Amino acid sequence: MESLANLECFVRSAELRGFSAAARRLGLTPAAVSRNVAMLERNLGIRLFHRSTRKLALTDEGERLLQAIGGTLDALRGALAEVAPEGQPAGQLKVSLSLDFGIGHILPLLPDFVRQYPRVRPDLHFESRQVDLIGEGYDAAIGGGFELSGGLTTRVLAPLHIIAAASPAFMRGRPAPVNPSDLAALDAVVMRSQRTGRVSLRVMRDIGGTEMAAAQPETIVVTDSSAMARAAELGLGVALLAVPDALPYLERGALIRLLPRWYADLGSISLYYASKTMLPGKTRAFIDHVADAFRRERLAERFAGSLG
Repeated sequence: MESLANLECFVRSAELRGFSAAARRLGLTPAAVSRNVAMLERNLGIRLFHRSTRKLALTDEGERLLQAIGGTLDALRGALAEVAPEGQPAGQLKVSLSLDFGIGHILPLLPDFVRQYPRVRPDLHFESRQVDLIGEGYDAAIGGGFELSGGLTTRVLAPLHIIAAASPAFMRGRPAPVNPSDLAALDAVVMRSQRTGRVSLRVMRDIGGTEMAAAQPETIVVTDSSAMARAAELGLGVALLAVPDALPYLERGALIRLLPRWYADLGSISLYYASKTMLPGKTRAFIDHVADAFRRERLAERFAGSLG
C-alpha cells in the first residue's frame, strides 16, 4: 500500500503544477517531493508526470489517479488527525501578516502558543501584499481586504477602522476640528499606496451614518503606516491611522484622537486559510489561539473607531 506521504506529494504537485510549489506547501524540499513522486511511479509501474525544465504536466494515467483520489486524501488526513493524541499538532506553520500589526499584536501571542504546541514551528512572513495562500504554501494569513478566491475561507477578528490623530504638541494653540472637512486647514502626514502610487483619500462617517471626505494637504507623504504614526507623534501633522497602529500611541498619550465621532471603515481584520473539511491540527490550533486572544483581550472592541 502506498504511503500517505507519496500520495500527498503527488496530489500537491499536480494541484500546484510543480515540485517546488508542492514542497513549500508541505514544508519539504523539492528533492524530497520529487523522490516521493518517483517512488510512487516506480511502485505503480506508470509515469504520472511529463517532466521538463520549465513545467510539470500530468500524463493520462496521472489525470486518472488524481480524479480517483479526489477529496479522499484530505479526508484521510483529517481522520488521522482525529485519532492522534490530543494536543499534538506538529509541523511548520507558514503565516503571512503585515509588519506593524504582526509585531504589535500577533507576535506577543506566540510565547503562549509555542509553550502549548512545542512541535509546531512558526514561520512568519511579514509583508504588505495579498499572498496566494494555496499556491505559495501558506497555512494562514492575517490582514484586511483579501479577495476570497476559491478554496479559501475567513474568520473575522476585528473591524478595520481609520481614525484621525495628532500629537498634543501639534494641536496646542490650534482649534480642534469639528468634522473631516476641517482637516484641510491642518498640516498632514498622508499615505501613498505602494501598489497604485496614489495618496489615499479617506471617506469618514460619523456614528449617525453621515459621510464626508477627509481632504488633507500633502504636507508629508510616506509609504509606511508605522512611519505615518511616528511622524504624527513628532508633531508633523494630522494622520489618518488604522486603530491597531494608533492604539499604542493613544494609550501612552503620545497621540490624541481628533474627531472622536468620525471614522473610516475599511472592512475587517481577518484570518484567512484554506477551506478544508478537516484543517491540519497546527493550523486549527493557531486559528483558535489567535481568535481566543482577540476575544479575551477585547481587541475587536478596542479596534472599533465607531465607539469613539
